[in-house]
Amino acid sequence: MDFEPEVTATSMPEATEFAEPPERSAFGAATLTPLEFLRDTEGLLRRKTLATLSPVLPPPVAISLQDASEVADESLNQLAEIDLDEISDEELKPARILIGLTFSGFGALFLVLLLLYLYLLHPELSPVEQVREYWYQYIWFVCLGVAGMMMLGREAMRPKD
Repeated sequence: MDFEPEVTATSMPEATEFAEPPERSAFGAATLTPLEFLRDTEGLLRRKTLATLSPVLPPPVAISLQDASEVADESLNQLAEIDLDEISDEELKPARILIGLTFSGFGALFLVLLLLYLYLLHPELSPVEQVREYWYQYIWFVCLGVAGMMMLGREAMRPKD
């Protein structure tokens, strides 16, 4: 019996070549704008859901669901026709101001509702105890308002062209 180990010559394995990733245009996604991609993706999901639910639902509900699906198709087709590159900063300014005001308004509204809740349902809590118990909600609502104010401030400081 020979207990001496045999030495085998190990060679470096040959470098394997990996397949190149397919072109994005092969999937058709490279030619779609984001709004067209949204329209197509939502349409595929909605049609499958509609086909699954229609046999189960009562006929009037199924007809209403079909009508809503047709309205969604029309509105998403209109949305897909929008060219996002043609929208200027000046056209977006009212929307940015509105979003900033919405954030600030909701932050203030929720703070008032939190205070109303605390004073009406927990009158036994002192202001320090109220903050100790509900600090998370308080911070959340203050941050929402501050985010809105930051958006409004950014719009106010934006140079006029």
